[in-house]
Amino acid sequence: MKSSQPNEKDLIIAAQSNPERFAHLYDHWYKPVFLFVFKRINDKETTADITSQVFLKALVNLKNYKFTGAPFSAWLFRIAINEVNMFYRKGSKNTTVPLDEDDLRKLTEEAGEEETEENYILLTEALNELPEEQTHLIELRFFDKNSFLDMAHILGLTEAGTKMKVYRVLEKLKNSITLKRQKKQ
Repeated sequence: MKSSQPNEKDLIIAAQSNPERFAHLYDHWYKPVFLFVFKRINDKETTADITSQVFLKALVNLKNYKFTGAPFSAWLFRIAINEVNMFYRKGSKNTTVPLDEDDLRKLTEEAGEEETEENYILLTEALNELPEEQTHLIELRFFDKNSFLDMAHILGLTEAGTKMKVYRVLEKLKNSITLKRQKKQ
């Protein structure tokens, strides 16, 4: 007789009735949440502290978690985004967008710009000037490679609303690049 693994919903229900059962969820989601936070903080010690805070808040508020059709991970990532934002606000630090060459190439293409060294520099400058919320949209879509539906779940928005916001940010980046290019000429 084959034993079946409990599904995520069963694990959540079990943890809601007995917090000691939260360990299964923690074990499953710790690494993805840690990596998600690390991409935004880029410091292992601080990332570990923030990730611990994410899971503490999740455990404390698990009794309020409702099944809405969104994956449990979306709820965890939303808590993680809030914790990262709080970290940057408390320390009056600026958010940084970690970029690699593939990220720059894809984002430059999406912004409708040619892939040149100058455009990469202008895009990086424009990204660093974005407000926090818009930076998160770009990170989630292009650097974390989330679908619009996954982003909608994480951000608590509709899929259409998420798409609209991303395309508005892309348009803003394109305009910013154009203005920066004009100033240099």
